[in-house]
Amino acid sequence: MTEKTFDMRETIADNRLLGLWRMMTGYRALYLAAVVCIGLATVARSGIYFLLAYFVDDVLLAQSATVSVALVAAGFIVLAVLQGGFTFLGGRWAAKTSESIVRRLRDYLYDHVQRLSFTYHDKMQTGELLQRSTSDVDTLRRFYAEQTIGFGRITLMFAVNFTALLLLDVRLAFLSIIVIPIVIIISLFFFKKMYSVFEAFQQQEAVLSNTLQENLTGVRVVKAFARQAYESDKFEGDNIEKYRRGIKLTYMHAAYWPATDILCSLQMLFGFTVGALMTINGTISIGMYLAYMGLVVQIIWPIRGLGRLIAEMSTGFVAYHRIMEIMRVDREPLDEGSFAPVRPIQGALAFENVTFAYEGEEPVLHNISFAVESGQTVAFMGSTGSGKTSLMNLLPRFYNFQEGRILLDGKPLTDYPRGYLRQHIGIVQQEPFLFSRSIRDNITYGVDRHVTDDEVEAAAREAAVHDVIMSFPKGYDTMVGERGVTLSGGQKQRVTVARMLLKQPQILIFDDATSSVDTETEAVMRKAILEQNASRTTLVIAHRIQSVMSADQIFVLDKGRIVQRGTHRELVVEEGIYRNVYDLQARIEDELQRDLADAAVAAGKANGRNVNGQPDGSELSTGKLSLA
Repeated sequence: MTEKTFDMRETIADNRLLGLWRMMTGYRALYLAAVVCIGLATVARSGIYFLLAYFVDDVLLAQSATVSVALVAAGFIVLAVLQGGFTFLGGRWAAKTSESIVRRLRDYLYDHVQRLSFTYHDKMQTGELLQRSTSDVDTLRRFYAEQTIGFGRITLMFAVNFTALLLLDVRLAFLSIIVIPIVIIISLFFFKKMYSVFEAFQQQEAVLSNTLQENLTGVRVVKAFARQAYESDKFEGDNIEKYRRGIKLTYMHAAYWPATDILCSLQMLFGFTVGALMTINGTISIGMYLAYMGLVVQIIWPIRGLGRLIAEMSTGFVAYHRIMEIMRVDREPLDEGSFAPVRPIQGALAFENVTFAYEGEEPVLHNISFAVESGQTVAFMGSTGSGKTSLMNLLPRFYNFQEGRILLDGKPLTDYPRGYLRQHIGIVQQEPFLFSRSIRDNITYGVDRHVTDDEVEAAAREAAVHDVIMSFPKGYDTMVGERGVTLSGGQKQRVTVARMLLKQPQILIFDDATSSVDTETEAVMRKAILEQNASRTTLVIAHRIQSVMSADQIFVLDKGRIVQRGTHRELVVEEGIYRNVYDLQARIEDELQRDLADAAVAAGKANGRNVNGQPDGSELSTGKLSLA
């Protein structure tokens, strides 16, 4: 199975050891080769001790040595080179395997997170996703690069060196491993304990990451409200909790090491004593005893390390579980749909008794019904929380409604693949988001074809932002900073409008897209957009009467229901929410005009002339700003 065709979801398993094994698909042979090299390095190291025994007994102590010291020295060098070479190859291949596995996992996980549904992202904190995609993935890397390969190395070292001990003396061999079962039992005990402790530690690290991420992205709000001390205290509280859990983890390590050190040291002391007595009694030679001392160390301390690895391998199992929790979530199917359109979307819409609720919550839309003809401009008004944005989010199928149906060009919306819908629907959201790239890159973000500079500038002119962009020293190549912080709110909104217009979708959705734009600029944008997109269906969410006056239909929502519908001329004479908003905004405009006029009169009197440049006392004509 090649890397391109391998699906990481195939590694999901309730048995985590099985899942980790599946994750190695495509790299098992190389990993096995690394283990074999490490085994050969161990054989070479053990051979050094046998050569040492031969050198002492048959060269140094023998009266008539048949082999020269130089030849023995050459043997030591060859074995050392073999040990170093095989160790290098084993480490290299193990590192390549672990990095390759984790690189594939990172790529898949990043792609998977982007393809999850809006519902999932509504619930999952960004800091939690970041922590699992970085820290937990790196823990898996260490699991493959250090712990698993270490487990294999120690197992091979034990097998090879124990066999060597058996060849030296069977009694010494078995006397030297009495403590090993005890060490393994202690290690398994700590494995279970450390699993839960490390999982709690990782969870708290995610909390800390989320706190940090929120504060960094919201630093301007923190500064605006002078809440630095409050946020520092909050971070300190989360940090202290992580410290406590980390200390608990450290204490477990601290308890494990002394226990195993004492046992292993006693085992070695016992073995050295027995071996020394056997040497004194002539049961084994001095050379054999020296070889035994080296081999027993190569058994006891690796087994001590094996216990540590068994305990620490729990971190890999925890990381695997946390990552698989993300990967178990089904992706949002972009190509799911039974209808294959043979012609471009026309934009005719019909909502029929649509009811929608976010998962686990009360409905936010109730029995919504209306129709929009292709090419019409339709506006939606209503108070905050009335369901306007939720209504618009149903069209690209960001969420699925529970009752009723939505028709697009006479076909049920659910028959259209999500990917196809989103290619033909352009959205400017109420919270504009820009990437930390150039203005040009942000405007062209929504299209996957080559775009000329003239097209980019045309879209910017429609959005009334071209002149603003050209006022910057680098023009369209100006970097906007993280989340577009170097631009004002109105400028960001206009850039996002330009991004959507360049896409040239058949259905345009403006979700309060001009709330940060002054009325004069909004009028210019509205005129340009309507002229250039007269054949496209346009849906507008707005709070200003000026923004919706020219719409073919206006729908007023309240508590998830349509309570009024009609044109501006019809609604302005009808008692209801729309008329109340109209009167309120008209009154505000009237008061503003009076205030401006009073200020001008006061300034004129101070100069001895009126606002029209006439001597003081001449008539001053004022009039109410008409919204109709």
